[in-house]
Amino acid sequence: MATATLDKPAGAVTVLVTRRVKVGHEAAFEQASSDMTAAASAFPGYLGGQLVHPDEEGSGDEPYLYHVVFAFDNAEHLQGWQQSPTRSLALAAIAPHIEGQTVRQVSGLGHWFAAPVGPKQTPPPRWKVALVTWLGICPTVYVLFLLLGPQLAPWPLLPRVVVITALVVLIMTWLVAPQLTKLLKPWLYPVTRNNTQRT
Repeated sequence: MATATLDKPAGAVTVLVTRRVKVGHEAAFEQASSDMTAAASAFPGYLGGQLVHPDEEGSGDEPYLYHVVFAFDNAEHLQGWQQSPTRSLALAAIAPHIEGQTVRQVSGLGHWFAAPVGPKQTPPPRWKVALVTWLGICPTVYVLFLLLGPQLAPWPLLPRVVVITALVVLIMTWLVAPQLTKLLKPWLYPVTRNNTQRT
């Protein structure tokens, strides 16, 4: 099994796991994957996780590729999970149902802008990533100020900034960014001639 390598023991870390499931093992794999997520959630620093089904990715030519995205608040806590006997047992339960897997570590919102699995596509340029990020952050901040502004007004500036930015990161990572990238996928990853001439 592949494992993610960690270089900096600071800052939130996100791991993207792609697994190819054996034909006919989909239900058993999903159950084992759910059990693994439940086990990980009990570990210190766990921020959340999501199992992405093939049909959610729109990868019609890769109907058995599943993706798991999960995050820990720092590399040390992630390493604690990765080196735990609990994870080893969970991987052993998943192993009979898959043909292989790849694991990579990303940071921040980067996993939402990772190139889709399937036909090779060029990652979107930075200006597109910046624009989509702004499209998500701007209304999110505006709504948070409308909802929380009066309650936070008596607070000192620094605690207000800490609360608002923490909420923005959580909302962007788990709600707004995935919806925006899914909605704007044709624009972020336009179909090229090379992609349409696959046999």
